[in-house]
Amino acid sequence: MGLPRNKQTDELFASMLLLGSVEDCYRYFEDLCTIQEVRDMGLRLEIAKALDEGGSYQSAIEKTGVSTATIGRVKRCLNYGAGGYRLILDRIRDKGEQI
Repeated sequence: MGLPRNKQTDELFASMLLLGSVEDCYRYFEDLCTIQEVRDMGLRLEIAKALDEGGSYQSAIEKTGVSTATIGRVKRCLNYGAGGYRLILDRIRDKGEQI
């Protein structure tokens, strides 16, 4: 399955690589996405971090208020996905950054 690999998707991802700061991201994503889309992506990252640290479904529900289906999807992606969550979680850990 996976994301479509085409010129539009390549250009979208390349445009994200040009963002140099969190402030740049806020400006770009406010124009690019709805508030709910950005919120949902942020919650998924929070869930991935919690699950990676050994948190339970229940603690993730209590922390974020999302459905078990969303938590299950994030967990499947962590374990069997394309490796995107693992890539970013490892980079966050390697830098010792809290996001």
